[in-house]
Amino acid sequence: MPRALLSVSDKTGIIDLARGLVAHRFELVSTGGTARALTDAGLAATSISDVTGFPEMMDGRVKTLHPNIHAGILARRANAGDLHAIARRDIQPIDLVVVNLYPFAETAAKRDVTFDDLVEQIDIGGPSLVRAAAKNFRDVLVVVDPADYHALLAALDATPTLAFRFDLMRKAIAHTAAYDTAIAATLATIRVDGDRFERSADASVPDRLDLLLERIRDLRYGENPHQRAAWYASSGARRATTILQGKELSFTNLLDLDAAARIVLEFVEPAAVIVKHTNPCGAAIGSDAVDAYVRARDADSVAAFGGIVALNRPIDVPVADAITSTFIEAVVAPAVDDRARPVLAKKTNMRVLVADFDVLAADHPGHARDELRSALGGILVQERDHVIEAARPWTADCSTESLRVVTKRQPSAAEWEALRFAWRICAHVKSNAVIFTDAHRTLAIGAGQMSRVDAVNVATMKASAANVALAGSVAASDAFFPFRDGLDAVASAGATAVVQPGGSVRDPEVIAAADEHGIAMVFTSRRHFKH
Repeated sequence: MPRALLSVSDKTGIIDLARGLVAHRFELVSTGGTARALTDAGLAATSISDVTGFPEMMDGRVKTLHPNIHAGILARRANAGDLHAIARRDIQPIDLVVVNLYPFAETAAKRDVTFDDLVEQIDIGGPSLVRAAAKNFRDVLVVVDPADYHALLAALDATPTLAFRFDLMRKAIAHTAAYDTAIAATLATIRVDGDRFERSADASVPDRLDLLLERIRDLRYGENPHQRAAWYASSGARRATTILQGKELSFTNLLDLDAAARIVLEFVEPAAVIVKHTNPCGAAIGSDAVDAYVRARDADSVAAFGGIVALNRPIDVPVADAITSTFIEAVVAPAVDDRARPVLAKKTNMRVLVADFDVLAADHPGHARDELRSALGGILVQERDHVIEAARPWTADCSTESLRVVTKRQPSAAEWEALRFAWRICAHVKSNAVIFTDAHRTLAIGAGQMSRVDAVNVATMKASAANVALAGSVAASDAFFPFRDGLDAVASAGATAVVQPGGSVRDPEVIAAADEHGIAMVFTSRRHFKH
């Protein structure tokens, strides 16, 4: 009878797998919590202690580190000496190892986790089992991902091929490597203060940065059709996105989808955005998802053609109808209602993705905390920008040291609301950026210009072409106005209030210009360049 060793932290699908293995006449050997889960499901499982002849000890720290286990895994079936050695010790071979490791990365992501609790999540026996089975992959199947359980059972219906065994082996080695990388990356952020361990203030820029990424899929092409490209992710984040339909994704599709998702993540209200070349051409909040989408689309209906859409609410039938009423390249949302899928499917080429927005917004390694770029043969790393100063509503009494009105005129209640909306969008527009909005949608966007005046001119040109009046709007600038000419241009366009970081040596000159125009101006003391 073949023998399978099951010891998993993530018990997803383990009972169904175990039943399938029993149907294939496997004896089940298991440890701790996995053994309890199997017996609770009515499955017979041999305790690891019965195999080792030694009890699990020290709260499970020592249980599988024993020759009766590792010799059973490492014995080469074609090596007479190996088989004689285990037979002499009455050690039974182990033919299948199903292991996934302690949830170190998930534990490290908890803000209140103690150092000692973190250390307890450093798995010892698990990686040893996985590496032993991987080393002897010709004779021992090793499975580390519940997503592979079905394929394993299907392979057992016949004879597992060498290629299948090798694929599992490579995945297993990558699994332990990613695990060790996560541990090293986390420990690099911890410093010792006397007898205390604490996360260092510069946790996002450790002395050593190790990356282990898995290829999710090949892409249609890179930025241009002659460039090859692929999509990679860390093992913890690779399941954050599901592709429901559409043509193959390209490099630029994914850049735009990410840019769009980052914008709607700024809002708790129903929000929608349409992105072109990583810049929003229209963004809005609404009473519901379809209201937000229609407002965003109509903010610049010309640019919306062929755009990339993100919503922070599930796509229902009304939203699906609105999206399919024009040409959209791709859509990402936290979910798609079952009844909306046939509506979206009418646009067979349109890519539709469902993303776990909680993962995208998560603040831990491998997810959204860090941004990486290649530069001059190296890698640049920075913390992801968040518009934390706009996390709460802005009102007349919310001025602080970092958020303050600097003009004679205070913003009205409606202007405060609009300024906060504009500031959250402006942070995601390529620099230099000046945008005009009301409280619920963008009106005109001047993106990626060489000066503030140029950005204002582009925005006003767009507004004129779309026959959109900017009178009574508010404006946001992602960085300070170095001269009053930019502020004068904003006033000439019709804005009545402005939000900007401040910090220029000519701030007094710019403030005086705002007072001359009767404009209310708010300084945030926080710049949001985007390159």
